Amino acid sequence: MGPEFWLERWAINQIGFNQAEVNPYLTRLWPELQVKPGERVLVPLCGKTIDLHWLLDQGHHVVGAELSEKAVAAWFSEARLTPETEVRGAFTVYRYGACEIWCGDFFALQPEDVGDCTAFYDRAALIALPAEMRWRYVEQLKRLMAQDSRGLLITLDYDQSQIAGPPFALDEDEVQQLLSPEWRVKQVGEWDVLEKSAKFKQAGATHLMEHAYRLFRR
Repeated sequence: MGPEFWLERWAINQIGFNQAEVNPYLTRLWPELQVKPGERVLVPLCGKTIDLHWLLDQGHHVVGAELSEKAVAAWFSEARLTPETEVRGAFTVYRYGACEIWCGDFFALQPEDVGDCTAFYDRAALIALPAEMRWRYVEQLKRLMAQDSRGLLITLDYDQSQIAGPPFALDEDEVQQLLSPEWRVKQVGEWDVLEKSAKFKQAGATHLMEHAYRLFRR
């Protein structure tokens, strides 16, 4: 699944993964990470999520990474903000206040691009990737994050044979296998969200669980 897939999804506005409200698990669980105001927070594959606004309201410096220029432009437009833009190699960087979004291929980011990010938030990045790309994502996250860092990961788990991704199913065993070599991983929340998802119900899914994990780098 290459960049063209996601660019097409944004081009035809097929973005059911985008939420109209701040993710409730972010507001509930983020304080447990004790991320201080002023710390840099990386948000991979951020789209136009309004979760960025909530993180900014906590006093963090937010660094988003997003492939689609349409998504980035929409985020600033819907917030009625006019960003400064700068071309940095293969990226166009949009900045306003304490927010910067790097528009381009997340896997091409370098540590010096994002700076000293000591926290990350992943609601829809890892589950957007098929199995063959997940190790690559984990390795890139390791490269970009500061040594003493932590993060919040939110995933979905369901019977993949009943409905094709994305978003893809990811159970706790795979999360541990992917991340535990570099991170201390603890599941901190589990919720049955099938009744909230018309897409999964219509496809005949029999269960849909949302899991949250707290991660601290070893």
